[in-house]
This record gives sequence, C-alpha cells and structure tokens, in this order.
Amino acid sequence: MAKATKKQALGRGLSALLSESSHIVSASDKNADKLVGSIIEIDLNLIEVNPFQPRTYFDEESLEELGNSIKELGVIQPITVRKLEGNKFQLVSGERRFRASKLIGNSSIPAYIRLANDQEMLEMALVENIQRKNLDPIEVALSYQRLIDEIQLTQEELSTRVGKKRSTVTNYLRLLKLDPILQTGMRDGFISMGHGRAIINVEDVQDQLQIYEQIIREKLSVRQTEELVKNFKKPVKTSSKKKEIPKFIKDHLQEINTFFGNPVAISVGANGKGKLTIPFHSEEDFNRIKKLLK
Repeated sequence: MAKATKKQALGRGLSALLSESSHIVSASDKNADKLVGSIIEIDLNLIEVNPFQPRTYFDEESLEELGNSIKELGVIQPITVRKLEGNKFQLVSGERRFRASKLIGNSSIPAYIRLANDQEMLEMALVENIQRKNLDPIEVALSYQRLIDEIQLTQEELSTRVGKKRSTVTNYLRLLKLDPILQTGMRDGFISMGHGRAIINVEDVQDQLQIYEQIIREKLSVRQTEELVKNFKKPVKTSSKKKEIPKFIKDHLQEINTFFGNPVAISVGANGKGKLTIPFHSEEDFNRIKKLLK
C-alpha cells in the first residue's frame, strides 16, 4: 500500500515538474533546478535517441538478454538524458537499457536528468563508448580520434578525460596508421593490438601485409612478431627465374587487396607469367571470397 502511494506521488510530481518546466533548455531557465540532477521515471515515448551516439550496431540477442534481466530486476542503473524543449528528452547514455526496455514493452524508464549542449553530448557519448569493455582496439582508436578532431582536445587533455595514460592514448592512435586490411584483421580478432603495435614499426605497406599474412599462417605470438619485425629484411632473390613485380600490377595491388579483404600474394616469373594467391582464414572467409569471385 505504501509503495503504491509513493508511486502515485512520484507520477504527480513528475507531471507537475514537466508542466512547469516545458521550455527548459539551459540551467538559467525557470524551474531548471527542479528537473536537472533528479532521477525520475520518464515515458519512453518522450525520449529520443542520441544523434551523436558513435555506436551504430546493437546485437539483438544481447538486447533480449538485457530485456529479460530488466523484467526480473528492473533497470538497476538509470539512463541519462538531457531536457529538450517541451516535454521531450534526449538520451545522453544508456541506449541499450532504453532499447531493451522498449523491446519488452515497458512504458517508462528511470532517468537521471542533466543539461548538456551538442558538444558535451558528443563528448559524453564518445567517452561512454570508450569505457565499454567489449570494444576492439580500432573502435577505441577511432573514438579517441573523434574526440581530438571534433572536441578539439590535445592528447594530454584526452588522456585526462578518459582516465588513461598519455602513452596509452598515443599507442591507440598510432594503430590508425596501419593499412585498412590490418585494421580489419584487428577488429575481426585475427591479430591483437600487440601485433598491430609491432607491425606499425614497418614503414612499407606491402611489407606490413606480408608480416600480417605470416602471423596468421604461422599463428605467431606478439613476442614472435616483435622478433620478426626486428629482424625483418626484404627477401633476397635466389633465382634468376624470378622477376620483379611489374608496375602495372603494383599500381593496382592495393585495390585488389582491398577488394578481397585479405593481402593477396603475387609472383611473376622471368617469362612474364604470374600467379595470384588469395588467402582465407576460415570457412566463412572462404565463402565470402567465393561470392566476390562470382
């Protein structure tokens, strides 16, 4: 009985606050203090998603699992929203909880209300994205780069905002200098950040791709990769039958690699005839390449 009374009181209080504060957009507006900093239950239909959210993919199975948890325990951690004009709010963080709540048919969700301009919205969304535990190294690096480019932060300021050492931030950002094929390999889990940090010390892109292929083929550890890079030398020609790859092939090699999504090996004999080898890393990868060839 006491719980029901409390819930009804909260409902009336929220209705009154929204009515009185229908035009709140900044901390100086009338009645802003009545909403900002409060945790209240908000109708899901009054909330719009964050247009600055860097995360674009939400796994359906994961959302269903979260929805089942919310059914049993409720939303343990409130989402964060900012007040817009009228009785509207915009997500700052907690989009998975928001989507899962809608998925199971909930009509409202507990939310912490704060004020934020567009730049602060982007920054908060990016920082929250970085703090997720299941991000791959390239996703982290891209989020760091967006904070630097769009919020105009220095690496020193960025390290303070995200709570990481300056050297850690620098190591992530350096990964973006790797060839896109290697970045994709890191995102797909074929190589780790440690592998990427070792390979980046090799300047020539084709050499990087050659090392990448060897890592996958021989299942090299990070330590073995570091040793390989340290002693890396371009292969010495041991046969007069071998011929340097012609310019017409070199000019299009990057395009071919990008098309297949894997570093393609090309060899040319003294007679001008050559061979093109397309590696694959799994049955799924093989079927992907097969579709491309069709």
